[in-house]
Amino acid sequence: MLQLEDLLKGCLQNKNKAKEAIYKSFYGYLMGVVLRYVNDRHDAEEVVNDCFVKVFKHMASFTFPENKDELQKAFKGWIARISSRTAIDFLRTKKVRIYVDDIEESQQPITVVNVISKLHAQDILSLLNALPETQKVIFNLYEIEGYSHDEISKLLNISGSSSRVYLTRAKNKLRELYSKILIQSYVN
Repeated sequence: MLQLEDLLKGCLQNKNKAKEAIYKSFYGYLMGVVLRYVNDRHDAEEVVNDCFVKVFKHMASFTFPENKDELQKAFKGWIARISSRTAIDFLRTKKVRIYVDDIEESQQPITVVNVISKLHAQDILSLLNALPETQKVIFNLYEIEGYSHDEISKLLNISGSSSRVYLTRAKNKLRELYSKILIQSYVN
């Protein structure tokens, strides 16, 4: 089996076998990224395929790391960024609008992180689908993808303070959902 570096070079040379191998190797990974944004499996499959079109189209812009041991990590990060942006673009085309509330950030209650700090990443991901779409997108971008509030505000055409408010609401909702699960587990 070919190494990732050979496959990527094959993609740059427009070799279909290399593209097919990349597609099969990273399909599941990109599906996981996209499903954090898009709930419907059929839509997610469409978005993943769009992601691969973009990956192959822009393969020349991928920068190979100096240390070959970091190639897999660098490539996964690069395609994850393409995927999150493609998912957001898809949500925009589905007419999902992000409305900015009149609530200022200073009006949000300050809460101590307690229950949420004890959650594992998998637990949080399983609860994300219960969040409203805007909160889910902003939580993913900030907490999982590592975007700053300034980057999110530019990406979603909202103010930085709105991004912070939605993130706070998402965290509060996750705490509430997690608390309900804990109570149910004690009752059962």
